[in-house]
Amino acid sequence: MIILKSPSEIEKMKAPCCIVAEVLDLLKEAAQPGITTLFLDRLAERETVSRKAKSAFKGYSGYPFTLCCSVNEQVVHGMPSDRVLLEGDILSLDFGVIFGGFYGDAAVTLPIGNVSKKALDLITATEQSLYAAIDAARVGNKLTDISYAVQSYVEERGYSVVRDFVGHGIGRNLHESPQVPNFGAPGRGVVLKSGMVLAIEPMINEKGADVKVLSDGWTAVTCDNSLSAHFEHTVAITPFGPEILTQI
Repeated sequence: MIILKSPSEIEKMKAPCCIVAEVLDLLKEAAQPGITTLFLDRLAERETVSRKAKSAFKGYSGYPFTLCCSVNEQVVHGMPSDRVLLEGDILSLDFGVIFGGFYGDAAVTLPIGNVSKKALDLITATEQSLYAAIDAARVGNKLTDISYAVQSYVEERGYSVVRDFVGHGIGRNLHESPQVPNFGAPGRGVVLKSGMVLAIEPMINEKGADVKVLSDGWTAVTCDNSLSAHFEHTVAITPFGPEILTQI
């Protein structure tokens, strides 16, 4: 069942979404060569607590960290560790909180120091595919208009869409209906209505679409060891168009 949010509920969702945006902005500054992903996780936890929020991820299905930190070929759900970030790496940070009874969720992919052109191009294309998808999140469109916007944008540029993981509805629960795939023909699925709030999150691979989950049970990586990027915003569908709640 898709839960439509009232205007007042969407207004309340802005608080956790603002916290997510603020903390990700701090993490962007901290993510430099020589820093460990565990340091970033502890920074995120400290900043979450200081804002009187709670991590959306820590404890979720047993996940032990506040952040997901996915480096290079890691697609999503990378677990923070003592791994040191190196010049030329790319790092995807996925972060969410609950505050005031509502969730916010967002992700970014960052260049660590000076990175290759191919890495920058992948990051840029993934981010732009997110904004193409957000532009399709309008009253009266169909759910897969969002999906098609992502797929068509990145495949025209030679990249592939991860099919094993999808976006989702969000509100009083971290994951709500509907699922939001990043691939598919347009004009299918439910009609988009005012009051839907979606976590739209393209996960895009440099080469093949196939991924696998490592033995830790969380970290997903590309099967061909190519780079992967991930961007996400929490977006409210309103009568006036899509509203990005996790954007500063």
